[in-house]
Amino acid sequence: MKNKNVGFLVIGIAVLMAIIVFLFQGVIKDNLDLTCSHGPTCEMYSNLNVQTWVSFVIVGIVLAIGLFLVFSKEEVRIVTKIKTRKVHIEKKSKPIDYSKLDKDEKIIIKAVEEADGTIFQSDLVEKTEFSKVKVSRILDKLEGRQLIERKRRGMTNVVVLK
Repeated sequence: MKNKNVGFLVIGIAVLMAIIVFLFQGVIKDNLDLTCSHGPTCEMYSNLNVQTWVSFVIVGIVLAIGLFLVFSKEEVRIVTKIKTRKVHIEKKSKPIDYSKLDKDEKIIIKAVEEADGTIFQSDLVEKTEFSKVKVSRILDKLEGRQLIERKRRGMTNVVVLK
């Protein structure tokens, strides 16, 4: 809830408390008139006055809190946007020995190198025109030889040269 709404609710509670204090004070005064034989000099009258004033002070405090909430300014949220920059870091990767690779593996590695060492697996399928299964199996072999690494990104993989 907003501060203003809570403030009105607290003010309503303070008014209700004031009505209850007035009603109880009137009933207790009537009972004192009937039961106290000393009249207005009876000590219970002074107790009634103290209790009434304490009750009104409490009602006043609750009312002040309600008024504060009604007239206070709403919290202002400060939203900051952080701009990030991509910093291109050159990786010094070890040279790949193409003599140990078969023809299809060479095609995959060259496609990854042309993409600056990082490419989506689905893009490899498009570039090489191999089937998804074939690309996946070749990547499994290359990953086993620790030439590439596949990282999961949502529903696809990113292939990165090591």
